[in-house]
Amino acid sequence: MFYLVRTPWWLRRLYSGLVWRMPAGGEKLLYLSFDDGPHPAATPFVLDELKRYDARATFFCIGKNVQEYPQLYRRLLLDGHRVGNHTYDHLDGWRTDDKKYLENIRVAAQWIDSDLFRPPYGKITRWQSSLLRDAPFNYKIVMWEVLSADFDKALSPERCARNVQRRARPGSIVVFHDSEKAFERLRIALPAVLKHFSAMGYRFEAIR
Repeated sequence: MFYLVRTPWWLRRLYSGLVWRMPAGGEKLLYLSFDDGPHPAATPFVLDELKRYDARATFFCIGKNVQEYPQLYRRLLLDGHRVGNHTYDHLDGWRTDDKKYLENIRVAAQWIDSDLFRPPYGKITRWQSSLLRDAPFNYKIVMWEVLSADFDKALSPERCARNVQRRARPGSIVVFHDSEKAFERLRIALPAVLKHFSAMGYRFEAIR
């Protein structure tokens, strides 16, 4: 499995119209994000951990999961977090016809009220991103600077935590997953990351 834990400058430049990091304004700010939820076990765990640190985050939700667990979606909002569209059923933009891809996002939008979008796997064509950023969608397409890689079953939870601890900096958008697949690593890596950066004086904010 190939992926980059930290997004290189040349990829950010190639897709310069997408959001890769947030302005920090000289402050110690991190932007934690969570993909693929809501999930009945992982999402409540994440919310409880975030509350311990008075942290805000952004959850890129799959439409069918919101449809199945509407109470968890409502809790995300009530707890002060932001949500984003992550398609209805986790489509790969590189392997999906443009019309089908956009329709899948429209269906998800019936359940997810947000102007934020993140493509599953980070895979989106330049044409798709152009269409989504323009009317009638008007999405802000949010990518990331640092991957925890908690989806990778070959990694230990401690390695996932170190991926973030060693590479995140003020303004970094960091990706975790509140999913069944990632939960074994997430449940150890996330508390470690929150503790580490809190001790360094960081605050955790939602993407705006």
